[in-house]
Amino acid sequence: MRERARYTSRAHAVARSVAQRVLLKPVVSAITEVTVHGRHNLDNFSGPYVVVSNHNSHLDTPLIMGALPRRLSRYLSAGAAADYFFRSWWRAWPTALFFNAFPVERTGTRNRKGLAGKLLSDGVPLLLYPEGTRSRTGQMAPFKPGAAALCISRNVPCIPVALVGAHEAMPHGHGWVRRGRPPVHVVIGSPMWARPGEMSTSFSERISKVIADMHDQTATAVGLPRLIDYASRAAEKEAREAMLARAAEDDPDLLEDRAQLAVAASASSPDSPESPSSGRSPASPDDPSGQREDEGRNGHRAERDALPHRRRRAGLPARLARRMRKTTQEETS
Repeated sequence: MRERARYTSRAHAVARSVAQRVLLKPVVSAITEVTVHGRHNLDNFSGPYVVVSNHNSHLDTPLIMGALPRRLSRYLSAGAAADYFFRSWWRAWPTALFFNAFPVERTGTRNRKGLAGKLLSDGVPLLLYPEGTRSRTGQMAPFKPGAAALCISRNVPCIPVALVGAHEAMPHGHGWVRRGRPPVHVVIGSPMWARPGEMSTSFSERISKVIADMHDQTATAVGLPRLIDYASRAAEKEAREAMLARAAEDDPDLLEDRAQLAVAASASSPDSPESPSSGRSPASPDDPSGQREDEGRNGHRAERDALPHRRRRAGLPARLARRMRKTTQEETS
């Protein structure tokens, strides 16, 4: 119990409240335009609970804590990845101060000492992300059943929350929020209870569907991408990467030869300065000026081949793009 004292400490709660109001909330409001929906669903609610949300960015936890009524979020404890936030004191200390965080293993909500269940038994509400990690594409990954299992085992409700626009505001891999105060919407649903005899996997799927529906309804209303839009983007990106990989498997020299053939074909067109219609005929073998031109071209080619490898391959992306276009035409024909 002593190791869990800080999660229920009034002194810690006061310090956390000051830190959130003075530092965290003003910063979030300054860099994003936050709109909260559905706060009325918690008007008559009290007691321990588990908040479950989709996970897109490091903005998610401060957004949710700032959106919940203060009477419910005072002791709210956020689950944080043990292998990231609790490996060093300089990450663990601010995470604990601002979010009353507890360590969670990536494989589920149960840590080495079963801390999540003990906190719920102590009356401490939890914030969990059943996807296990931030989304790289904006899509929602399948929920792990750990959060639903906690609700069932401790007989507490789940509060579903959908975050809309968080991925657009701060995509995975970005160190900071995009400029221009991007809009973010926090949608709070009605508390959900497990049905009598319901398994954790079934309850988890039901929670996931509710959050997905809330996300897409709000996204459609405010003009932000829906989950299916993120899926389409991911599919297009995967297709482009596959085409690039297939093109890269070809011999670069072969690609260069094809490019040179294309240049030669364009040179023989009527608009080419060396074409017969331009009034200038190609040099004959006995023409000294033609021999000098050939020698000049050969000299330029030798100089190009003598360049460092990086510079000689500098034109490869353009050749890959041409290969991609040709592959697309062959697939559509």
